[in-house]
Amino acid sequence: MSAMTGAAKRLLLEVVGWLLLLAGIAALVLPGPGLLLMFAGLAVLSRQYSWAERWSEPVRLRALKGAAESVETWPRIALSTLFSIGLALCGVLWIMQPDEPSWWPVDDDWWLPGGMWTGITQIISGFLALALIFYSYGRFHGKPDAVLALQGEIDDADEDVREHLHHRDA
Repeated sequence: MSAMTGAAKRLLLEVVGWLLLLAGIAALVLPGPGLLLMFAGLAVLSRQYSWAERWSEPVRLRALKGAAESVETWPRIALSTLFSIGLALCGVLWIMQPDEPSWWPVDDDWWLPGGMWTGITQIISGFLALALIFYSYGRFHGKPDAVLALQGEIDDADEDVREHLHHRDA
């Protein structure tokens, strides 16, 4: 029974890891914390794959760099905050499912597709984005030493990746 439980746990972790990684890749072009989801997926997959372990740290650092850049200026903070709130409000609209407006140019089936679960994920994404803005503001805004330290970590991680690729190709 223990072997069966171990295999089920491994399968579950692998499925969760791949889903998080794919969701992160999708969120690079869709609303959502793409690099953060990719990091989470790689962190889960790193328990079973050495390639995921190698890539999890560079992705984590890139996510932090994006977070630091997002709070560099007040216009960026304001736009990020407004976008996050707007995303959550769109989620509420999706859940409410109002009738399509008279100006809607395509088939009625294309008005707010996905239903309630699309709305729920939009609301969750909006709140996650707001939480990340607050975290980033506290950690990086007005703290050039923290940003410089992060850039040093990124440079070190990039060098490690280049070194690994060089040894692999040699």
